[in-house]
Amino acid sequence: MGLRVPFVPTPQPVVRKMLELAGASPNDVVYDLGCGDGRIVLTAVKEFNVRKAVCVELRDDLVEMLKTTVEREGLKNRIEVRHQDMFETDLSDATIITLFLLTSVNDELAPKFERELKPGTRIVSHEFRITRWIPLVSATVYDGQVSHNIYLYVHGYSNRA
Repeated sequence: MGLRVPFVPTPQPVVRKMLELAGASPNDVVYDLGCGDGRIVLTAVKEFNVRKAVCVELRDDLVEMLKTTVEREGLKNRIEVRHQDMFETDLSDATIITLFLLTSVNDELAPKFERELKPGTRIVSHEFRITRWIPLVSATVYDGQVSHNIYLYVHGYSNRA
């Protein structure tokens, strides 16, 4: 597939709000598709105590950087780093999916979500919607400089547009 989305870090207040809206808890398995520097999975494990977090990233440099961080912080047993195309990743054990992609990529992922995710899986997207779905909740977070939109979808419960 190749690179489809540029790496732009999600501000930490947005990361926390995404995980709060998704109701992240120790029962959850969080997948971050296009995880970049891993700040969402690191926050999910360290602050929300999720059971497991999976980071899916194509860029070699970001994968290596995150592997080093996970090792240094002693989180190898809770964070899995996959150097993989998100369209080829099995998402069936996810309870939460986090996204900061483009609308076109989210829309391309929607059929995969419908096929692979269990009902009740929460999908939370920073800034970009899944146009064929209606979000269950939307929120705006101000990071001190810019406002950010967040959309929460629940597989099997979100109505299609």
